[in-house]
Amino acid sequence: MAFISIPKPYQLQPRVYPTIRRISISYSLNPLHFFTTTQDSVPPNLVPETPPAEAENLSNALAQEDKEKLNQRVRPGKHRNPEKVEDIICRMMASRAWTTRLQNSIRALVPEFDHSLVYNVLHGAKTSDHALQFFRWVERAGLIHHDREAHMKIIEILGRASKLNHARCILLDMPKKGVEWDEDMFVVLIDSYGQAGIVQEAVKIFRKMEELGVERTVKSYDAFFKVIMRRGRYLMAKRYFNKMLSEGIEPTRHTYNLLLWGFFLSLRLETANRFYEDMKSRGISPDVVTYNTLINGYYRFKKMEEAEKLFVEMKAKNIEPTVISYTTMIKGYFDQAIKLLDKLLEKQIILRPESSIEMEASAYNPMIQYLCDHGQTEKAEIFLRQLMKKGIPDHAAFNSLICGHAKEGNPDSAFEIIKIMGRRELSRDADVYKLLIESYLRKGEPADAKTALDSMIADGHLPDSLVFRSVMESLFEDGRVQTASRVMKTMIEKGVKEHMDLVAKILEALFLRGHVEEALGRIELLMQSGCTPNFDSLLSVLCEKEKTIAAVKLLGFCLDRDCNIGFSSYDKVLDALLAAGKTLNAYSVLCKIMEKGGISNWSSLDDLIKSLNQEGNTKQADILTRMILKGGEAVSGSKKGKKQATIAS
Repeated sequence: MAFISIPKPYQLQPRVYPTIRRISISYSLNPLHFFTTTQDSVPPNLVPETPPAEAENLSNALAQEDKEKLNQRVRPGKHRNPEKVEDIICRMMASRAWTTRLQNSIRALVPEFDHSLVYNVLHGAKTSDHALQFFRWVERAGLIHHDREAHMKIIEILGRASKLNHARCILLDMPKKGVEWDEDMFVVLIDSYGQAGIVQEAVKIFRKMEELGVERTVKSYDAFFKVIMRRGRYLMAKRYFNKMLSEGIEPTRHTYNLLLWGFFLSLRLETANRFYEDMKSRGISPDVVTYNTLINGYYRFKKMEEAEKLFVEMKAKNIEPTVISYTTMIKGYFDQAIKLLDKLLEKQIILRPESSIEMEASAYNPMIQYLCDHGQTEKAEIFLRQLMKKGIPDHAAFNSLICGHAKEGNPDSAFEIIKIMGRRELSRDADVYKLLIESYLRKGEPADAKTALDSMIADGHLPDSLVFRSVMESLFEDGRVQTASRVMKTMIEKGVKEHMDLVAKILEALFLRGHVEEALGRIELLMQSGCTPNFDSLLSVLCEKEKTIAAVKLLGFCLDRDCNIGFSSYDKVLDALLAAGKTLNAYSVLCKIMEKGGISNWSSLDDLIKSLNQEGNTKQADILTRMILKGGEAVSGSKKGKKQATIAS
């Protein structure tokens, strides 16, 4: 049995705190102006007893942060409700470790505790550990003697957190503290053991109630029946039901509903029927829960005729069926329909020439969809193919079949259905293609996913950016860089300008694998679409990987289009060429850079001239020397951080 806990309201009595500013006597005692209350009112002239100086200084210092948050200034026109004391304590416990310093801070904030405050702190605690620590501390410190409500609250909290040993100890220790226990507390503990699946302990607690002299009513029996029936202990339930009757405790409708549910759960149809008849003989009329339990039970036994009789009987008694009632009946009818379908397929009744069966879309589409949604797509396809020979199916049946194959991990079968739809000129939904692509990717077949993506686009559907990314990423990780590049090209042409991080990886891989012209073509397309890649990063990677030819072509591409290139990138390319012994290439690149005014000095310039002379390229060395002497001042005067890019059309 579940219980819903609510904060316990305060008794509205004034209270004095040393840390909270006093309210004048003439002020109206509006309850909204108080944080909490106590049972004992304090005269205005009474000064509360203060702890020793050392403890007071320490606790006040630790509580200062929380006090300042209470008194924070708010913006003009904004009125903030004051934070309640129990909320402050819960926040302090949640943000700090449980130590003596925290305890002193709480004492400084609340020098005197009452039952309402303790209850609300337990209710608002962020975790069960916080609640248990606070519960034990205030009692051991002598700050308060817990009442019945506090014990009930902590037992509920510990039960929900499955800390059942703590809850049991607290419950059994209550008489030692002068607090009487009652049936409700044992009901909570029994239910908590049941939720945790510890049936034997729930049985022990239920039996212990009799030993301890705690009166057991139908409430505790109901909780007990629910626990043991959930675990299939129907024989024990029958014994204790008879014991309940012998004690003079009359069962209620709820008792019978629990027992009927448990008997059907244990597949005890005859026992359930006997208890249902006993229920009616006692003059207890069934409600909607009773009927739903019976209908669901008969459905489990495939007795839809009896279930239908109960459904009609329920409506005749003006008991409104619920969603559960209708759902159970629909599932039962579908199971019957599937049995009939199996006979039709087995004997090929639909294909017989003398067969006069004419099925409408409203008849076969729900059946096909149900089969596909419940892992029987293969049977649905057999049914569909027989209908196809009669020229019956429409696109909805095909789409259901594609979705079913895709969900069950058979994308090839789904793609075959798409091809059949194409031959019959039937429309295919975009969601169907998306499921097909996802199915191929889950199977680790990115190439087939790309084929499905192409078919999707050919059918006039625009894939979303996530579909493009998933296909590109799978192809890239599978080592199919050029195929991923083609998907990237399609994505850009369709106006999707996202996932530039993945685009950069694909461009880099194309350059490193020697597909320079393809990479430059993709960059040209990106720039035409308004997306400029990071050229400095690409040039840096190519130089580090010693791909000097690719770096030279990329740099030439950028210079021809006046792209934004940093001076450091020029230096890296020239250094890489010189290190590779490609002095003529370095000379050619340097001349082009100087013509564009993109460099003023280069640390290895003298080394390049020296290398040209050593290799017999004295003419180039002389030209380079004259260019430097002639244009040195102009070049150095025009040096800038970066040349602004003007993207060529």
